[in-house]
Amino acid sequence: MNSNQSPLDAVAALALGKAENAGAEIIVAAAAPSGPTFADLGLSAEIVSALTATGYTAPTGVQARAIPAGLAGRDLLVSSPTGSGKTAAFMLPAIERFAAFQRDGGKRTNGAPAANAGTTADGRPRRPAPQPARPNMLVLTPTRELALQVTTAAATYGKHLRRLRCVSILGGVPYRQQLELLSKNPEILVATPGRLLDHLERGKIDLSQLQILVLDEADRMLDMGFVDDIESIVALTPPERQTMLFSATLDGKIGSLTERLLRNPERIEITRTIGAPANITQSIHWVDDRAHKDRLLEHLLSDRELDQAIVFTATKSEADQLAGRLSDAGFASAALHGDLPQGARNRTLRALRERKVRVLVATDVAARGIDVPGITHVFNYDLPKFAEDYVHRIGRTGRAGRTGTAVSLVHHAEFQAVKRIERFTRQPLPVNVVAGFEPRRAPPTNGGARPGGRPAGNRNGSGFGKPRSSAGGPRRSGGGGTGNGGRGGFSRHS
Repeated sequence: MNSNQSPLDAVAALALGKAENAGAEIIVAAAAPSGPTFADLGLSAEIVSALTATGYTAPTGVQARAIPAGLAGRDLLVSSPTGSGKTAAFMLPAIERFAAFQRDGGKRTNGAPAANAGTTADGRPRRPAPQPARPNMLVLTPTRELALQVTTAAATYGKHLRRLRCVSILGGVPYRQQLELLSKNPEILVATPGRLLDHLERGKIDLSQLQILVLDEADRMLDMGFVDDIESIVALTPPERQTMLFSATLDGKIGSLTERLLRNPERIEITRTIGAPANITQSIHWVDDRAHKDRLLEHLLSDRELDQAIVFTATKSEADQLAGRLSDAGFASAALHGDLPQGARNRTLRALRERKVRVLVATDVAARGIDVPGITHVFNYDLPKFAEDYVHRIGRTGRAGRTGTAVSLVHHAEFQAVKRIERFTRQPLPVNVVAGFEPRRAPPTNGGARPGGRPAGNRNGSGFGKPRSSAGGPRRSGGGGTGNGGRGGFSRHS
């Protein structure tokens, strides 16, 4: 290794030489139908072992294309749909480079030694001022939940390495706690832009030795107004760094940003499959009113095939109320939304991963950034405001090739919202009916009208006016016994 060459650059140079010898087609070959293994992509045995223990047996399309290019030190510009394995696509090549450096006997330093601090008035040596953390890799994410997911993934993939420290720096966590984490001088830093800038301005983090910069869900960071923060952060990094940008779209504002940040990037676009992934079974259930919806949800949550579930609501207050009602009904449930302190959000997500929470009731804050293998079902208690968010929501199940179930509970007045989702996904949403929980009103037809021309909804046009009398409709006892019995079976997992 050249004495002026950084440890990660030395490893990247070896991989880049192999890639150049093979030519640019190496990226295309990695996605060939023959099905490469993780070892085929250049990952070492200890990392493959960690992946196997996690249940990952074969790389996804984006991983098969991004990992070789990442190992070669190329800048990456990647567009890939939710649930396609983007976190592993940028984290695995970085961890492999750390592993290779360790195998070569490399030793990471904390930058320049601290200057002599002098002595105190009584002649004792002064304690040198703490040095700022100097990470080799920085991952910027738009949300706290996504940052925690990335941090957990890094710890999982690198668990067999002798030393790989990854910490999250994000809003809502006390500064003292974060300073303790930074004092360990982590190799990998995962952060939201605002809190990272706070620490940079205080001199607690130094990005002068950064080797890898990742912008995860860059389009969403721009939508959230982080463009100036991103520019300020990037200005503090070395120009020769490797940059990997992941985004749902590569058009619009992303295009101008990539021109400034990336150097001759490898462009990888994984086309979204028309409709939702085939491994997610989708359906809708028409409901008459809120009470009908609540009873049906309890019944569906009692399904013995359900392991863990996320129930999405439109508002924070509704998430709290519904989580409380489900807890009273015997389900191990908890709420997750933006008004919760970060400590409470962390505890809830940890309980979900530890299977202490079986039903997470969440707003769209959780639509991107939760990757828990046990989530077998997603329920849209309320439909999302935007059709695109529907895809992100249901993408919380069926992760990494697993199967999943997505169910939407829809009032007749929301017929047009269903049509928007169907147009966006380019596939119809099948309608299911559970015996004993049938809607009293006939399902709407084209234009949201019931057969016979009467508009969907109640007479004043409201989706959720006063519930009708139960006369002539299914009684609570029609499905309640099943629901209660199901809750008994469900609570065995609690």
